[in-house]
Amino acid sequence: MSPLLSRTTPGDRPERIVHLGLGAFHRAHQAWYTDRAANAADWGIVAFTGRSVGLAERLTAQQGVYTLVERAPEGDRFATVASIVRAVPGTDTLELTRMLGQPRTALLTLTVTEAAYRLAPGGGPDLSDPAVVADIELLRAFFRVRVGHGATVPGTVLGRTLMGLEARRRAAAPPLAIVPCDNLAANGEAVRLALETLAEQVSPELRDWLPTGISVVSTSVDRITPRITAEETGRVQAATGRRDEAPVVTEPFADWVLCGDFPSGRPAWESAGARFVDDIGPWETRKLWLLNGAHTLLAATGLGRGHSTVAQAFTDPACRVQVEALWDEACRHLPDLQLDDYRSALADRFSNPRIEHRLAQIAEDALTKLRLRIVPVARLERAAGRPATGCATAIAASGFDLTEIDPRLAADDAFRTTVQQMRTLR
Repeated sequence: MSPLLSRTTPGDRPERIVHLGLGAFHRAHQAWYTDRAANAADWGIVAFTGRSVGLAERLTAQQGVYTLVERAPEGDRFATVASIVRAVPGTDTLELTRMLGQPRTALLTLTVTEAAYRLAPGGGPDLSDPAVVADIELLRAFFRVRVGHGATVPGTVLGRTLMGLEARRRAAAPPLAIVPCDNLAANGEAVRLALETLAEQVSPELRDWLPTGISVVSTSVDRITPRITAEETGRVQAATGRRDEAPVVTEPFADWVLCGDFPSGRPAWESAGARFVDDIGPWETRKLWLLNGAHTLLAATGLGRGHSTVAQAFTDPACRVQVEALWDEACRHLPDLQLDDYRSALADRFSNPRIEHRLAQIAEDALTKLRLRIVPVARLERAAGRPATGCATAIAASGFDLTEIDPRLAADDAFRTTVQQMRTLR
């Protein structure tokens, strides 16, 4: 297939979006949507990396511009994306604080993984987590003097966010929209509650400011974006003639559903295909249980059967049967959202042999993912008097003890027996 020319060109876009968690998914999703928006020239992203300082260096050398490769079964298409105007190492917390305090900053988006929010199983921040406790003490000390004063900085995502929000409060900056794009159930509400709870712990002034100082938007995001190898740079150069040290590979499919207010404006993401809805819950749950749940199941069972990618595992008849059983269980508890069509589209996407979505990558943070993607369906199936065999298969293959995953299910003798049976059959 011929290269796909960029719909926008690099330029001096104002720094109005701050992003936490610069990686492949953000560049294939939110940055791509922003680059394709009708008003893209008005919205530049300052993106902070997670663990990788090297990515910030490579993107800086390219003025933030990179190649997005859409990898379809029949071939590749190439696009340049220019919405990231500055890439910053995630270790630079003081620059993050400065940017969040800027009046022109209108949005904070996040792709940091579910586990990075450090939430308790029942919701809210995990106040028993040593990193959370340390940040609370640190922020209390910071807020008594001035933001950013001191040799150490918060270690958690929400701790760093609160430091930036305090800078914003003190600057009397306009309200900020916070847009989490991770696979948490009710992610906007979860992040809002966590920030409010932490603010209650560290600063009465910040706590009182939050209801008018921020708006937290709920989202459902969907685009399979595997990790790539070093050889991808050569492929991009051979196809386009451009040398790119930070390309990203993704599937042709993309979906983004958002629900919430943007008090200081936003890109026209709907012009790039995003959907804005009044109730995101059903869309979010459909994706979390069907796509993400199936991924978690395949990572647990496929690796044990010698597979390394989603496509290999999904085309294994035994794994395919397990996924279909999980989907049957989940669909019984979902509203009518064209579920048959969605399952068919997922099957096509999972079967794409040219998207090397590594099961080992999906298996990271497996315990958190099981709790979010599998446990809710298992509870509903058990409440309805059904065995929840599909869910039990995922839990059995994960290797975690059921008590560690969910004490309520662990107290269900029948379900515990089913999990044990699934382990025996493996």
